[in-house]
Amino acid sequence: MNPLNNAIDHAEKHCRENGKRLTKKRKIVLRALLQTKKAISAYELVDYCEKQLNEVIPAMSVYRILDFLQGQGLAHKLGLSNKYVVCSDIICDNKNEYLQLLICDSCQRVEEVNIDAQALKTLQTSIEKTGFHPRKPQIEINGICSRCLSAEADG
Repeated sequence: MNPLNNAIDHAEKHCRENGKRLTKKRKIVLRALLQTKKAISAYELVDYCEKQLNEVIPAMSVYRILDFLQGQGLAHKLGLSNKYVVCSDIICDNKNEYLQLLICDSCQRVEEVNIDAQALKTLQTSIEKTGFHPRKPQIEINGICSRCLSAEADG
């Protein structure tokens, strides 16, 4: 079985274990996120599904599906760019941990990394001192990936 189908199967199993269903349209949007391998907006997903997967899904449905996928820990919303990316671990159970998302400004690819436990503790202590309570514990860092940096140097 190919990695794409494995990821969909894992997501379907994860949803089933949580008493949810990964419907046909949800699978289509998840497949699109997996195939694009970069941060993508809901409207870009609508276009991608239509042009690449021959599936017409209205934008409002895509937004609802993306909310579902986020709720299941299968996708992340990038707050600053209002784009979405599939969770690097399709059966992501890191809901209570801080995620660090490294976003390439050039190609829009996103690398998801877990934060070192000591760094997380330091961050949590700093946040608690301010009285701030994060609702969405993820950190987004924009920059340029090594591939794009190499391409710029070669160009």
